[in-house]
Amino acid sequence: MADILTIHFQMSRNNGGDVEEVTYPTRSKGVAYVTFENQGVVERVLRKDQHLLQDQRLSRRYPLTVTRYCHKVFLCVTSTLSVAVFRGHFVLEDLVEEMKKQSPALNFGPLQPDGQIAVQGSFPALRKLREFLLLKARSLSEEDKGEGKSHQRLRRKLQQHRGGAEMRSPAGDAPRETQVVVLDTDIYHYMRFFHPRTLQADGVVISGVTDGDITTVCIDSAGGEAGAAQGLRAKRMIQSSSVELQRILRKERICYKEPGRGEKQRYRELCERLKARHPGVLVLPYDTHVDVVGTSAAVFGFTEDVKRHSR
Repeated sequence: MADILTIHFQMSRNNGGDVEEVTYPTRSKGVAYVTFENQGVVERVLRKDQHLLQDQRLSRRYPLTVTRYCHKVFLCVTSTLSVAVFRGHFVLEDLVEEMKKQSPALNFGPLQPDGQIAVQGSFPALRKLREFLLLKARSLSEEDKGEGKSHQRLRRKLQQHRGGAEMRSPAGDAPRETQVVVLDTDIYHYMRFFHPRTLQADGVVISGVTDGDITTVCIDSAGGEAGAAQGLRAKRMIQSSSVELQRILRKERICYKEPGRGEKQRYRELCERLKARHPGVLVLPYDTHVDVVGTSAAVFGFTEDVKRHSR
């Protein structure tokens, strides 16, 4: 595969040039690192709309996703799932093994006695696992199905989060329709900061509840066909924007060199100064690190700037 990748990225029809090194396989499944001898070749390769890997040794042509090098190429989610609702219907250990086969790209922690299990991986992979579990849940009786209880807890959290004023319908006491979208939290923050109109729409109230790496967005609209149509349009807009952002965004984590409030403040002030040079990045400060979210090129430029100024 390394040889096939080298040939591909050397071809002029792929905007390629002299390849210094190809690293494959790597710790990340399906990810290779290509080092070019000339920076100009890198820019040309990135400008090509689509890369298709083809060779006589391959059974078919394979599309490649090509991005600038970034330590954390894909947004990663760590989530704790509870499968306790399936107790009495499935052997939980067997269910976990089925989940692992269903989602080989995810990393699973040990199953806890209370039925919780930590799962880590890309957000699309985690979302597919969630859909798989929801299909399992639909096989349960309505009184035992955990999805209903989960939605009741979610609604209570959303009511507390939004407050009574936001929950009032523009049509008085008219019943409301609710649409729910589950987003990666970094995607949600980026959307709020750079694309706020996506989370605003006429005739609906849109709010989000963040729980770690996942944010649940609730879209409330007036009852009836018109209200339901408004809510559905808002949901589709958010989903479409999320899919596009998931495709282009990357995240890099900058850890503080030393613990303590002074070091955290120093990095925050440095990041604030540098943001003007890199308007396309979202900087999310935390107690032990700073997360930088943006396109691969923007994130790479920002983190390199931080390294130069923090020496």
